[in-house]
Formats: sequence, structure tokens, C-alpha cells
Amino acid sequence: MEIVEAKSVDTELVEAIARLVPQLSTGAPLPSPEDLAEIVASPSQLLLARDEAGTIVGTLTLTVFRIPTALRCRIEDVIVDQAARGRGIGEALMCAALERARALGAPTVDLTSNPKREAANRLYLRLGFEPRQTNIYRYEV
Repeated sequence: MEIVEAKSVDTELVEAIARLVPQLSTGAPLPSPEDLAEIVASPSQLLLARDEAGTIVGTLTLTVFRIPTALRCRIEDVIVDQAARGRGIGEALMCAALERARALGAPTVDLTSNPKREAANRLYLRLGFEPRQTNIYRYEV
């Protein structure tokens, strides 16, 4: 397995994202090639897990942004193909993201996870993430 950062958008990436995103959220619209190009061009990093055959079997987005108090990193949209789960792909993606955040100088990395994603939540705790006592708010625009 290999973890790489997407540096460009091609048919393989578009097709892989179209296959993976519905495994995370059936209601989320698929990103267009232009949406993916915007992510690839941004400070954020779209990480891809490739299996031994070179097939994209997982993805994670490390969002990177500066606010007045610090450089911030968040992990979003961790997706491992259902057919490839249980092989350490999620952990490899997470570790790669944490290494990159550390190299950027981010003091912390945040993420949120649906409580129903039990395996993912166990992984986050095992990697050292700690639950925070906070209120998460959402405003629909």
C-alpha cells in the first residue's frame, strides 16, 4: 500500500471519488472534476491510498487553513473502500495526514465522526485523538 497526495485531477481520480464518496454519504453530491481541481490547488491535501495493484482504495482530506490564533488542520472525509477494509488503510491514511500536519507546524489536528462509525471511532481513539467537550453547530444556508 502507498499513500500519495493527489497533485492533479484525471479520470482515475474522478472515478475513484465517484466510487468512494457514496460509501461515506449516500446523500452527498459527487464532486465535479472542477471541485476536485479546486481541492488539489488549495493548501488542503487530498491523500489517496493505493493498493498493491495501484488502485485507489481510500482517501482522506487534510484541510489546512490559518486563523489569527494558529495554523489549523482538520481531517475530513476519511473513506476506505468497503472491499478493502480491515487491512490498515484507514490507519495509514490517518498517520500520513498527522505526519503532514506536524511538518506544517500545526499544533493540533481536529476531526469529527459520526458515532455510528464505530470502527472509525475506535481507530481515532487508538491513534491518540481525544474527545472534546464542545458544541458543534451547523447553520444551513
